[in-house]
Amino acid sequence: MKKIIFVLAMVIAVISCKTEVKTSADATKTSEIPFLAIGEFDVKAGEFVNKEVKVQGIVDHVCKHSGKKILLVSDEGDIHITADERFDATLTGSEIAFNGIVVEERIDESYCLKMEEDNIKSHSEGASNEEQFKAKKKHIQTYRDQMKAENTDHISLYTLKYVSHSVIE
Repeated sequence: MKKIIFVLAMVIAVISCKTEVKTSADATKTSEIPFLAIGEFDVKAGEFVNKEVKVQGIVDHVCKHSGKKILLVSDEGDIHITADERFDATLTGSEIAFNGIVVEERIDESYCLKMEEDNIKSHSEGASNEEQFKAKKKHIQTYRDQMKAENTDHISLYTLKYVSHSVIE
């Protein structure tokens, strides 16, 4: 009787501690990072918000001020990539594959009102001239016109938060 209880206890222990065995095919499926062509990024990015994707293009511009933004281009469009650390300016002109997290910025009426408020304040304090003030005002109106034309309460702007990159040779 003791042997039966002991064997049962061992079987229960083994069953309760059993881990799922994954095949190499399963591991490949879970580690695949979806690729988005630059031309389809704005259309498909909404499906990948807060998820990692891969894109590939030519670095058109590394922000000279902060060094933390890149404009990645192809014949089909462009993507802005942001990072916490500075990018090396020598990446300009290179074909690069980037991995990054899709980030959504929503432009809605309250965002437009805040932009207007900031624009008026900046202009009244002399931080912007009349031309800059009018250009910003026109930019804000463009957002409103787009929301109206699309019959929506917001516009989604997508960027990529840098994770890693590799130079294409």
